[in-house]
Amino acid sequence: MVESSVVMILFGSFLALLLLGAPISVSLGVSALASFLYLGENPIKFVQIAFTSVGSFPLMALPAFILAGALMEAAGISKRLVDLAESFAGPFTGGMSAATVMACMFFGAISGSGPATTAAVGMLMIPAMVQRGYGKGYASAITASSGGLGVVIPPSIPMVIFGISAMGLMAPPEAIAQHGQFQSVSIPKLFIAGFLPGLVLSCGLLIMNYFLCRKHGYKGTTEGWSAGHTLAALRKGIWSVLAPIVILGGIYSGLFTPTESAIVAIFYTLVIGFLVHKELKFKDVLRSLETTTWLTGRVLLILFTATVFGRLLVENQIPAIVAASMLEMTTNIYLIWALIIFFLLFVGMFMETLAAIMILTPVLLPVAYNLGIDPIHFGIVVVCCLSIGFQTPPLGENLFIASGVSGTSIEEISVRALPFALTSVIAVFIIAYVPQIALFLPGLLGY
Repeated sequence: MVESSVVMILFGSFLALLLLGAPISVSLGVSALASFLYLGENPIKFVQIAFTSVGSFPLMALPAFILAGALMEAAGISKRLVDLAESFAGPFTGGMSAATVMACMFFGAISGSGPATTAAVGMLMIPAMVQRGYGKGYASAITASSGGLGVVIPPSIPMVIFGISAMGLMAPPEAIAQHGQFQSVSIPKLFIAGFLPGLVLSCGLLIMNYFLCRKHGYKGTTEGWSAGHTLAALRKGIWSVLAPIVILGGIYSGLFTPTESAIVAIFYTLVIGFLVHKELKFKDVLRSLETTTWLTGRVLLILFTATVFGRLLVENQIPAIVAASMLEMTTNIYLIWALIIFFLLFVGMFMETLAAIMILTPVLLPVAYNLGIDPIHFGIVVVCCLSIGFQTPPLGENLFIASGVSGTSIEEISVRALPFALTSVIAVFIIAYVPQIALFLPGLLGY
């Protein structure tokens, strides 16, 4: 009886506050605190859980990757990556918008953030596409849709958060008895597993882009494709291309951890920005620090309130109840995957990605374990599903950024982004139903 009352208070107050327009962090914090007080718990425990949640070493990667992304934009690294992507695209049908998808992949391999990728690439590519005859709405839509790749292509901030959330959740004994031992969750493993799914999503966007551009008559660059032009862009952008190689190469070779790699990324950017490109100014560093402080503070507030909320869910057996009810409905793994994917897509439309991961991982991961789903594969599908939320209203952060850059209405961009969202959903189903897409590279590298 007490358990059901706590759940009513927890979810009732959370939904009520969301409907009243309260920020997600306030809704999570107040509903969790109300449940604590109802249970007669000492409120100091609330603070202790919150403090512990933001005190983990892997979490230090979060502000460091945000700062690295902001500095790379100021240092001219993102501009050179866009030029390189543009030189690859050439004069083909939809070449300029294809270059946008490629530029988002390149920048995603540095920033780890969907909105940061959309902003960095959009400021350069949206005006360039409009200049070459693309519709403003279409240019904004392809940029907003491709920006979601920033959280799938490693390094990825949502993968760091999923890794932290999943590390503390052991597989249930009955799941181990039925399916054998599961592999452990680690952030480097998640990063490696994200590569091929990121390529699957990118290919889906490129295919849809080709058909839409053929329909609208959008072309690529006017000067044609030449190996010389590509080599010149590569020569100019060599230090920019080396950035993801240095960051990811260091992680996979075991030279440094993901947290340390984020610090390496900052140091690398400062050296390139000040000494090589000579485009980084002291005021740019201060602006980047200001952006990082604001974004990190916002994320950490959500993170620790979501941790307390998640702890209450686990203590009241909600994950076990959800898992049991899903398994009662059907034991068909493909049907359950479909239910999980549609649920995550729905949540992604209304909830901030990191908060969704923090709240839903303790609920859905036990379901995955009971079905024998690999936790790394599950984590990749969760991140891929929620990455689509960046391009779907009403929350869609990438839509707001693309709208701000291009001056196009959110409504127009949303309609134009629908075919890309549909393609991404099909790609997510392929990734979910073919586990080897996510698990092949970690297995190959001995993880």
